[in-house]
Amino acid sequence: MTGDIVAELGYLFLGTRLKRLGERMQADVARLVEREGFPIQPSQYPILAALDRYGPLTVGEMVQAMGLSQPAVTRNLARLIEIGLVEASRIHKDQRHKTMTLTDAGCEAVARSRQYVWPQIEAVAYALAADLSGPIASQLGALEKALAQTPLDRRVEAGPMRGLRVLPWADERAKAFHEINAEWISAMFRLEQTDLDVLENPRAKVIEPGGDILFVEAQGLGIVGTVALQKTGEGLFELTKMGVTEAARGRKAGEFLLHAALRRAGELNATTLYLLTNTLCAPAIHLYEKLGFVHDAGIMHDYGARYERCDVAMLYAPGR
Repeated sequence: MTGDIVAELGYLFLGTRLKRLGERMQADVARLVEREGFPIQPSQYPILAALDRYGPLTVGEMVQAMGLSQPAVTRNLARLIEIGLVEASRIHKDQRHKTMTLTDAGCEAVARSRQYVWPQIEAVAYALAADLSGPIASQLGALEKALAQTPLDRRVEAGPMRGLRVLPWADERAKAFHEINAEWISAMFRLEQTDLDVLENPRAKVIEPGGDILFVEAQGLGIVGTVALQKTGEGLFELTKMGVTEAARGRKAGEFLLHAALRRAGELNATTLYLLTNTLCAPAIHLYEKLGFVHDAGIMHDYGARYERCDVAMLYAPGR
């Protein structure tokens, strides 16, 4: 019986092994995307994400934004144009180059993917990589073994986050934002004036200054959680008013929502993301630590006085 020559020769074939792992993960994601009814291949998602975040781009700008080869980008663009998600025009200042933009259908596909697909994939991929350590060859072996046992799409299908989706801000969801947060804050502490200012005026205090509010909906339960990204300066955002109802316990709705909030903070060009909380919120603090927040004395000094209850300040610093 033959062995695994790529793994056996280790670093000699490291590039091949990385490519093999990438192809395996993309195949898993393709099955998930197909079941959700999206006419998109995983390799095409970075193009859609780049156009969604940066706006119209030339092929050259897209290559630079993604760090991929021009033939690969061109090939995927051709397919996206064919299925009507991207269109090419000569609106760029240099008329020699075509500019790629999302069509209305492309914008809708990105919005639906952000709701149904991306958070699910991100959460299971993060969980796969969270405990890896040691030499890269050992880490690759652990990933390959885990995916052989349970592919990404099956992890999503069997996981507690199945049936969750992210919803964007809408004025009609202001009531849910108020009720979910007022419930948990009142149960553990007391509503301070700074809480009321945000909860009673979310559009004026969060949305209009350049922040955002997200919601998580659970199938059969409706909206079960919410979180705000409140802009407090240029590139400066506070992750705040994050709450999940008791009805969603065990669904990992908070983790699902936090993944979406971190991605949204990147889309808002946040250079500093922080949060203020209390030691009584131990499960939430553990989740924040798990996803990359670290305790920070500077954040406490600069912003901790905003809440009387604040005795924990954290800064998002993935990889630190």
